[in-house]
Amino acid sequence: MKLLSASQQAALERPDPDRMLTQVQIWSEINSGTGNLRGLATTASLLTDAFSSLHGDVQLFDPAPVERVLPDGHIVDVEHGRHLVATVRPEAPIQLLLTGHMDTVFAEDHSFQQLSWLDEGVLNGPGVADMKGGIAVMLAALSAAETAPEFASVGYQVIINSDEETGSASSADLIRRLAKGKLAAFTYEPSALPDGTLAGARPGSGNFSIIVKGRSAHAGRNPHDGRNALLAAADLALRLKALTREGLTVNPARIDGGSPNNVVPENAVLRVNLRPHSPELEQFALAEIRALITAIEVEHDVAIHLHGGFNRPPKPLTPEAEQLFGLVKACGEDLGLTIGWKSTGGVCDGNNIAACGIPVVDTMGVRGGSIHSSDEYLITESLVERARLSALTFLRIAEKGGL
Repeated sequence: MKLLSASQQAALERPDPDRMLTQVQIWSEINSGTGNLRGLATTASLLTDAFSSLHGDVQLFDPAPVERVLPDGHIVDVEHGRHLVATVRPEAPIQLLLTGHMDTVFAEDHSFQQLSWLDEGVLNGPGVADMKGGIAVMLAALSAAETAPEFASVGYQVIINSDEETGSASSADLIRRLAKGKLAAFTYEPSALPDGTLAGARPGSGNFSIIVKGRSAHAGRNPHDGRNALLAAADLALRLKALTREGLTVNPARIDGGSPNNVVPENAVLRVNLRPHSPELEQFALAEIRALITAIEVEHDVAIHLHGGFNRPPKPLTPEAEQLFGLVKACGEDLGLTIGWKSTGGVCDGNNIAACGIPVVDTMGVRGGSIHSSDEYLITESLVERARLSALTFLRIAEKGGL
């Protein structure tokens, strides 16, 4: 255990539990589902005000264009909210990246909109853990670190995007640009387990919409003239599922399309998710998808268009990442916290940052659980606990001049 310096000790007294909890409650009471542009705009405005307290440059960036495949196979543009970027001391010798997201999985018309107390210190509500609580932790940690003189050698950028829950398609390029030249990164997803365990290695993730175009015909009079798009999509789904193996999971999730019973279906859209645990398996999967599509086109005499891709690269635990995890673990020990990490099947913006060659710990947010469900909860004592953990990690990086 390493003794805290006077400036570190003073900084760690700064996070205010009441203020942090109030922020979480205010932010979580605003619906900011990924598709709720009005709610996202309101949230972005509040976060702009909050992060302006760091006395850096705070801007809102327009989202990059994104397409979506409709159930009928048509491709349309999808609107997203703007992304917040705060920049503080860009000239400093040490540069960090901190990331979070303002969107949730709960749409404007979802039944889960209210906050409630499940028990003393356990708050239930949409986004309280994932990740309005994490944003409060990030802001409190930076505000605390800013009070220590040694932190003047550290500059940083914060991005809080509006589309993480749907894969960060409109913010991925912005994240890559911000990651360039950074020593390390921290993402404020909730901890992998309620005890505070961090997520280590992660698989990649690819989401595909496969548009199948057949030919309509009467199911009784001339079915031989038809080309059944639904059948071709189902055949392709089974063949894709058969690609599942050690280190690669394939989940055909949905087929849109069909027709009345007396009509050979002309259109279908197959939705599928793949999770490769290595870049080699990602390349294998992509090659196999293309080969299977070619085979289905020939055998079923249909036309197929592949839409989508691998939007989250695999995130292995590299030596540089292990070094960063070790630093967080040591800071936890100095605060009386037991910090461990484990591999997980989930993905997040940490995948994209790691793919840029930047070591990242992507579960620096609150302790809680049941995320993406109406049972989502935040353990409120973890707000200050995790803010202090981040602040000390930042100050140790400043003290050491690196990792």
